Amino acid sequence: MTLHIRDASTEDIDFLAAMLLEAVNWRQDRQTATLQSIMNTPDLWHYLSDWKRSSDFGFLAHEADKPVGAAWVRFMTAEDPGYGFVDEDIPELGMGVVSTHRGQGVGRVLLERTVRASADRGLRGLSLSVEDENERARALYVSNGFAVAGRSGNSDTMVLRF
Repeated sequence: MTLHIRDASTEDIDFLAAMLLEAVNWRQDRQTATLQSIMNTPDLWHYLSDWKRSSDFGFLAHEADKPVGAAWVRFMTAEDPGYGFVDEDIPELGMGVVSTHRGQGVGRVLLERTVRASADRGLRGLSLSVEDENERARALYVSNGFAVAGRSGNSDTMVLRF
């Protein structure tokens, strides 16, 4: 598979929302969220609402001119934290891959590109949240240097510091 990676733009909001939905519905046997339910859930929609703020950035992966995955970075506040919040100076990473392309390296390419871009921008690190049962994603994050920094419910908050 040949992937083309490009910067995410304001016009990509619909695909980013679809990838947020993929991330929420990562388990094939438990796909209960809908795009409408995500948009109506502030704890989820704040990952993309008002995209693209001046500090927001991200990437889309394309195969044969079709988007197959996305990763994006957003700063959260202590008043409105995300699930992977650790500090207002460390943004959260959001990432999703179309289900038909999971396990083919799309997530790894997107993650590595996003980590590199974050370090190049002088960020202090990246954080994220990963559910206990999402072993494939957890292994990807650990292999890229993320470490557990906290716990909430059935998820770990992981951080990669630069």
